[in-house]
Amino acid sequence: MLNQLIGPVSAIISKFVVDKDKQSELAHEISTLAARHMQELNKGQLDINKVEAAHASIFVSGWRPAVGWCSCFGLGYSTILAPFLAIWFQVPEIDTGLLSTVLMAMLGMAGLRSFDKKNNVASR
Repeated sequence: MLNQLIGPVSAIISKFVVDKDKQSELAHEISTLAARHMQELNKGQLDINKVEAAHASIFVSGWRPAVGWCSCFGLGYSTILAPFLAIWFQVPEIDTGLLSTVLMAMLGMAGLRSFDKKNNVASR
């Protein structure tokens, strides 16, 4: 996203600043400031995630597992249960595109976490 913003900003800078070195310097400074701002926003979100995960209530800290379980149940229904029940009943189909995308993203994150634990980068 930052790269999409830097191009138009660089074009505006080139209209007002004649010196090519100064143009490059200003474009680099703007991109650096934008990257720092995004990094600060991400750090804030990480702090919020830590507080949510440490919460005692399952309704606060359990939303990620709930999404995983719902994805697993939906995929299990559409791949195992629905074809079996379709022998006797007319059953609705579930579009598994979104379910598999969410589940694969969650499994990918779990894989990265396992990689961190294996390399002793684990925080706990």
